[in-house]
Parts: sequence; structure tokens; C-alpha cells
Amino acid sequence: MDAVSLVALLLVAAGLLQAFLLALQSWEHRRYARSCMASRGNYGSRGRTLVISPCKGVDVGLADNLRAVLDQDYGDYDVLFVVESEDDPACGVIRWVSAERHRGRLLVAGRAMGGGQKIHNLLAATAEIDSQYEFVAFVDSDARPRRDWLRSLVSRLDGREYCAATGYRWFVPQRATLANLLLYSINSALMTLLGKRSHGLVWGGSWAIRRDDFLRLDIRGAWQGALSDDLAAAQALRADPRPTRFEPGAVVCSPLHGTVGQLFEFVRRQYMMARFYAPHWWRFGLAVLLPGNLAWAALGVLAWRWGLQGAGGWTIAALATSLFALSMLRAAMRQSLAGVYFPDMPASLRAARWFDLVAAPLAAFAHAAGAWASVFGRTLSWRGTHYRLHSDGRVEIISAGARAKPDEIVELPADDQVEQRGKRRRAA
Repeated sequence: MDAVSLVALLLVAAGLLQAFLLALQSWEHRRYARSCMASRGNYGSRGRTLVISPCKGVDVGLADNLRAVLDQDYGDYDVLFVVESEDDPACGVIRWVSAERHRGRLLVAGRAMGGGQKIHNLLAATAEIDSQYEFVAFVDSDARPRRDWLRSLVSRLDGREYCAATGYRWFVPQRATLANLLLYSINSALMTLLGKRSHGLVWGGSWAIRRDDFLRLDIRGAWQGALSDDLAAAQALRADPRPTRFEPGAVVCSPLHGTVGQLFEFVRRQYMMARFYAPHWWRFGLAVLLPGNLAWAALGVLAWRWGLQGAGGWTIAALATSLFALSMLRAAMRQSLAGVYFPDMPASLRAARWFDLVAAPLAAFAHAAGAWASVFGRTLSWRGTHYRLHSDGRVEIISAGARAKPDEIVELPADDQVEQRGKRRRAA
């Protein structure tokens, strides 16, 4: 056997081994998720909690997302929505949904002069956390949590065994477009890498921590001048010997609709921020993406060297079938999770689940393309603002929207006209 064929065979073997190990991890994630979801009835309200939700623009299904945050079956909590400017279109939605639910406050944080706008909003919201709050929870505006989301998060912090608790997102495509289906598959594959321990990471769209731990670990200090709230928070959390708990009950669905260009921009942005704020995870992520994609390329090399006839053709077919079968097995296990996490929406996810079963290798290639694009350049766009990242962690704002007003809390009393307008919009 020539050297080229030997290397190609070794790459295929590495891809098969990785696919098998990832399938085992998917099985373990499913086992853990089923166990936790079955015990949610034992979760209870543990202490007064402040929920902070940074908002910018009108996300897909924003009104329903905000309602889900305001309708938690948690006994004692307040919600603070944070925007950059009164001109943000999210303000109108926040006002009429909050008036409709008789809950919620709005903080206008002003424009960020350094660091990310989301970071600036979070710093404004956490500048003075009243001592009446025992816990602080964070949720993104594009997330739609279940009614027991807050109970699930906070209950994990009751015994002080864990420093923080985190959930993750599960995308729900609004249309069965190629971009939506690819990102759905990429995201669900990433999520199954999580187990009981979150590997020291939190996802900024769904996590909680005790107020005293938030202050003691100086997470606000870690946020100063940063762009990624979750990666910066994870760095601060590592100073605590207690682990961070991944809580399946805190997994939130996130309505999804975008273009192929937005898909690659999203994937590149996630890896770009990891490159500057968690380089060890960035390098690990790129390395994990290599074996599976190289295995398929190696099969092409073997087809070129051996041809598709005779024993060589049968060997290539067997290897390709094994790779695809392991890919389908892993996809089948993670797609069964959709029924575990969101049993009430099987119809909404039917097309996405079938796509993941048959096109997981294509999604893996798209994932790798977006991830490896993060190797190049230092600029990225996030919610209409363009940033440049520097090697020392500094963030330079290249361009942003109109100037916002100074920080101010805007109270949101119930208003019959706003409430009626909200009802008319929902009816429409």
C-alpha cells in the first residue's frame, strides 16, 4: 500500500473513532437530560431573584419571548429589561408586554463607548444589585424559556454545591430553509457535548448565580471592556473551586430565521470571540472539527487511488457506510432530545429533525467552514454594531447606531391602551 493511501486510511479510522465517541457522548447527554427533566417536579422557588434580559432590536417572536420570561412559575422574582436607547424598536414591545403582564422594568443603558453593547447593558443592569435579591439570572431576548426555567436554574444553586447553573439554546426554525436547517443541526450537535458539568462554561442566554458569588468573583470586572459576556464570565467562574452545572431544565427554545450569510457570520462570530477570550477552547473546537471532515475527504482520495471497482470499491463503500451510519446514529439520539426538551412542538421540528438525520455531514462541513473562517481577521458584526478585537482583549467599536440617552430606569405601569394594543397585535 502506498503512503498516500495509508494516510487516507488512518484519517478515515480517526474519523470513525471520533464519530463513535461522539455518539457515546450523545447517548450520555440524552440519559442525563431525561433524568433531570423527569425530576423537575421537585424543583421549588429558593429565594428572591432578579432576572436580567438585555434586548436590542426585534427578535423573531420577541413578544412571546418576553411573555415567557414574565410568566415564570417562580414565587418571588423581578425582571429588568435593558436596551441601549429609547429609539430601540424593542422598547415598544417591552412596554406593552410588561403592561399586559403587570411585571417588568426597563433600563436605558446608553451607548457603549468601549466593549460590546451587550456587555455595557449588563454592566448598567448590575451596577447596584439590591441586597434583597439572593440570586441573579440572565436570559437573552431571543430565548423563549419554559415556565419552570427559573426554578430549574435556581434550584441547582440551593445547596451551594455548584458555583453557577447554565442552560443552552435549542433553535426552532421558523421556515425549512437551507440556512435554518444547517444552523439547527450545527447547534444541536454542539449542545450534546454538554453533560452534568458544563466544562467551566456558561451560556449567556440562560444562566444564574448567587448574588454574593457574582460580587465575590467580580464578574463585572471580568466584563469590563469585553465583547463576549459568557466567555468573560467563565474566566471569572474558574476562580471558584466549585463547578458550573449544566441544567437541562434551563434549555430554552430560540426561534430561528436567517440567510446562509447570516449563518456563517453567526458561526464565525462565536469562534472569533473564543479565539480572543478562550483560545484553548477555540483551538480545541477547531481540532474536534477536523477528523470527521477529513475522513470524508480521505475517502475521496482512496476512490482516486483505488478506483470504485473490485475490492477497493467495496472497502470504500463499507467505510463510507460506517461513517454515515454513525453520523445518523448520533443525529437520531440528539433529535430524540427534541421530544425530551420540547414535547409540545414535534410538528415545528419535523423537517429539521429529518434534515439532521440525512444531512449531518453537510452541516458538519458548514460548521467547519464557519469555524475556520475565525482564523482570519479581527473584525465582526453583532446586532448592527461592527467591532475590532485586539490581541490584548480590547474591543474597538468601528461603527454603531445613533447615540442613546443616559442611563435611566423607566417604570412600566399597567396601561389599558397599551394592553389593548398588545391584544390587537397578537390577534393580527
